[in-house]
Amino acid sequence: MSGAGTPAVGGFAGFSGTAQSMSLVAFSTVATVTLLLCVMTGPDRDDLDEFYTGYGSLSPLRNGLAIAGDYISAATVLGTGGVIALCGYDGVVLALSTALSLMLLMFLLAEPLRNAGRFTMGDALARRLPGRCVRITACAVTIAALLPLMLVQLAGTGQLMAFILGFTDESLKTACVVGLGALMIAYAAIGGMKGTALIQILKIVMLVGSGAVVAVLILRRFDWDPGALFTAASRQSGAGPAFLRSGLEFGTSGRSRLDMIASELTVVLGGACLPHITMRMYTASSARQVRRSMSWAVSIVALFVLVITVVGFGATALVGRAVIAGADPQGNTAYLLGSRAAFGADVSTAETFLFTMVTTAIFLTLLASVAGMILACANSLAHDVFAARVQEMPAPREMALARVSALAIGVPTILLATMVQHHSLQPLVTLSFCLGASAIAPALVYGLFWRRYTRSGLLATLIGGTLTVLLLMPGTNLVSGSPVSAFPHADFNWFPFTTTGIVSIPAGFLFGWLGTIASGRTKAEQQRHQYEAVEGWILAGAVREGGGPTGAGLGSRRP
Repeated sequence: MSGAGTPAVGGFAGFSGTAQSMSLVAFSTVATVTLLLCVMTGPDRDDLDEFYTGYGSLSPLRNGLAIAGDYISAATVLGTGGVIALCGYDGVVLALSTALSLMLLMFLLAEPLRNAGRFTMGDALARRLPGRCVRITACAVTIAALLPLMLVQLAGTGQLMAFILGFTDESLKTACVVGLGALMIAYAAIGGMKGTALIQILKIVMLVGSGAVVAVLILRRFDWDPGALFTAASRQSGAGPAFLRSGLEFGTSGRSRLDMIASELTVVLGGACLPHITMRMYTASSARQVRRSMSWAVSIVALFVLVITVVGFGATALVGRAVIAGADPQGNTAYLLGSRAAFGADVSTAETFLFTMVTTAIFLTLLASVAGMILACANSLAHDVFAARVQEMPAPREMALARVSALAIGVPTILLATMVQHHSLQPLVTLSFCLGASAIAPALVYGLFWRRYTRSGLLATLIGGTLTVLLLMPGTNLVSGSPVSAFPHADFNWFPFTTTGIVSIPAGFLFGWLGTIASGRTKAEQQRHQYEAVEGWILAGAVREGGGPTGAGLGSRRP
């Protein structure tokens, strides 16, 4: 869950100014081409289904690539790669947890979400628990969960470009944040779901493709022997055999073990439940399509976990843990340092081009990740808050609202990103995952599977889980009490864990149960009958011969 932090500036030794020029040209080309793709593939008329879901026109492979692209953010590439390079075994467990999270989504939630939802998470929850308060709360939690991640991606953009291109001027870094933020707003507002999906596909192909080549080059340096790679990484880590055992990141005490378990559980439950991931479920045209799309997505993410593990260990083995930590305390430059080290001392033109591909893929990852998150927030704001106020809002007006909402979400995000770019951003990534695990995951599990779940229970889950996380997060050791915390010179660390998950995840489920019990037996029974009317539709997409979902009379998946 480590975030894209503040890497040291100075470029890469061994790469000439020509390489930096190539990177700058590549960045500019990618920005131009992707914006043109959004313009060309964006909705050409005022059709809500086309803007929000792209008519479900993507094939399972392309939709799976888009899901994997949304799921693998810059925080995953840079942050998880850094944890692998600095902490070895613990980093690999974190990477595997991200893949496990997507598998959990595939087997448990993907098909019911696709059946119950239309455009947003609010649709999925309101399918059986209708009410404007449900939609507004779902929108508020969506923004609260995604805003920290957007800040991390945007704030890391200026620092990453400074590191790659070698410039040190703070105003240039801020200009990068502002300019790229404006580009991401344009992606979301112009391209809609289909446009951002194409960017995600381009991003994941470049990222996995270039990473796989680098991983092969690293393995070739160690005579294709993974054991030799791990041994060299252990030797260069300065930690010896402990590098290949659990405990280097969290410690070996009982409380440290508990912290590690809570952190991994937070990643598993929270990662794939974030709204910009779940919204991709609504783009599948059928239950079979969503299953096939998720199969592709899980396979691609698993491949990338393998790639980032090899590159992370390669960075430690070839560069050394001390150099990686010196460049950035959180290790966010490890992926780039490992890619650079794979080429050896003499860098050919072809290797310079390949490294440019790696840096361009990470740059595109930053662009695509924030664009998808802005789209998820804007869709929820327009559809769940504004459009829900009237009985039948005209499609052109709702689309205009969605585009204005992208601006309303994006501009404050850019301003906040310029303010936090010089701080440790790891707490923000953790905050997003904690909200996903403690508020969104319990709400989706209860909402899709518990027959007696009531509106009061849903609101208690979303609000209670969110408030628990927000109250506990300032007291964690990511915020204060250590040299790598957000406030290293302060110490108000009263909750000595890395995440809030050990308390907030059970609390989220408990609040939902208590809210439902407090609703009374009559309300719970009434809700049970309402759920049974749509249960077959939500869980299996069951349709009567007349065309509507079993017992629901809803006519189609699109309410």
